[in-house]
Amino acid sequence: MNRVRRSLFTAISLSWLAAAAGAQEPAAAPHVSVDAARDALAKGEAILIDIREPDEHAQGIAPEAQRLPLSQIQSRLGEIPKDSNKPVLLICRTQNRSGSLAKMLRAQGYAHVSYVDGGMKEWQQRGYATVAPR
Repeated sequence: MNRVRRSLFTAISLSWLAAAAGAQEPAAAPHVSVDAARDALAKGEAILIDIREPDEHAQGIAPEAQRLPLSQIQSRLGEIPKDSNKPVLLICRTQNRSGSLAKMLRAQGYAHVSYVDGGMKEWQQRGYATVAPR
């Protein structure tokens, strides 16, 4: 998916979420470092959701990451646990989409949702493992 289409999907999806959350501007969502996300995922202490689009997933995903493209968020929102005993970490390429989505989800009551600072770009720059999507 090209960058223009991805931006359009992002804008539409986030507009929908903002409307669902009410007109108020939600507070910034908390974030975790790539290191903390990788460690928590490896220990089974967090759920990692990769919100990049399928063409981006094809470049590799973090092991054990769930895939939920932002363009499908409206129809698949129920796949993000609302009440979880584990933190839910959102990751995209750089943190722009995941940061915005985390902010919107927190406004809708997903208090345990954060985003991964630096995204998959940082993950890969650090040489952390990736796998082909299944």
